[in-house]
Amino acid sequence: METLSSHVSRTIVTRLVLPPDTNHMGTIFGGTVLSYIDEIAAISAMKHSRKVVVTASIDTVNFLSSAVVGDILTLEACVVSTGRTSMEVFVKVESEDLESGRKTLTTTSILTMVAKDKEGRPTPVPGVIPQTAEEKRLLKTAQQRKQHRLETRNQ
Repeated sequence: METLSSHVSRTIVTRLVLPPDTNHMGTIFGGTVLSYIDEIAAISAMKHSRKVVVTASIDTVNFLSSAVVGDILTLEACVVSTGRTSMEVFVKVESEDLESGRKTLTTTSILTMVAKDKEGRPTPVPGVIPQTAEEKRLLKTAQQRKQHRLETRNQ
């Protein structure tokens, strides 16, 4: 099977944090951010595999800072490693204060997506060639994360 550049899967989405997206403290709900992360990870994996995908796991979510009403959120995702039918997708979320222009990394996440054929069975996916230093680092540690997922699943 062919191997594709991580740029093929790179997806960027921009959203505005609105009052219904926030809690009583005016910061965005974590569940809202998780929904955005799951959606962009699926889009990224579909662009890479050219198949329908399902979320197999959300391996890590690191909430590093909050976004507030009026902030602009930028989500960026790309496939950083692949198995036979699975893809590991890295997502980072950055908030931007509209007035100052200050950008803050708010969330990082790694998800595993599985490509499905028309009958709903797992189907092979292309390999991936990382392009950035961050992607190369994530590819080097992908096997450790996969082993951890398997151990957790078997417990």
